[in-house]
Amino acid sequence: MRTTPLTVGLVLTALIATGCADGGSGTEGNGGGDTTATDAPTLQPTASPSVTASIFMPPGESEAAITYDETAVPQGATSDIQVRVQDGETYVQFTGTGLEPNRDFGAHVHTQPCGDDPAAAGPHYQNEVDPAAGEGEPSTDPAYANPENEVWLDFTSDDTGNGFASATVPWEFREGEANSVVLHEHHTSTEAGEAGSAGDRLACVTVEF
Repeated sequence: MRTTPLTVGLVLTALIATGCADGGSGTEGNGGGDTTATDAPTLQPTASPSVTASIFMPPGESEAAITYDETAVPQGATSDIQVRVQDGETYVQFTGTGLEPNRDFGAHVHTQPCGDDPAAAGPHYQNEVDPAAGEGEPSTDPAYANPENEVWLDFTSDDTGNGFASATVPWEFREGEANSVVLHEHHTSTEAGEAGSAGDRLACVTVEF
């Protein structure tokens, strides 16, 4: 797993300690589309985290963190992703700085690493895979596309462009099948036929979960 020293992640997280949010089912922070401001969650697994800290760059200039929309995710914006696995549960935390201020973002764990093409990251990772989904047919059934079966990290950036979200799910990733976090243009839909959709892909961070 690609990691950096924990201190890097803690520094980035501290930058937005007053700008995080709390929201929907399965998430802490601004997940699920709600936008209630709060402090960063204090109840976290005690296992040591893996940390992926990256700086967003345009396609062709980075394989670690790529921005496809430099208005929403400017070059030089940062991403810090921490993952803890403990007692069969997985905790994922996203911290971003330098993003477009006061903007809604959708965010999910995807199956493939980032690439110059936004589609390279593949579909959302699902603990129980939707049998009706396939290549070019993403899962939109709320029985599968939901924040308990996927990892949703929706958030709203503050007026300085900082963003925070976290999610805890009662399962662990299958080895090698989760490889990135993708930021989308709006919060995630929960409606049948649109569940899991969050608009265009704005940026991507490769993470070997």
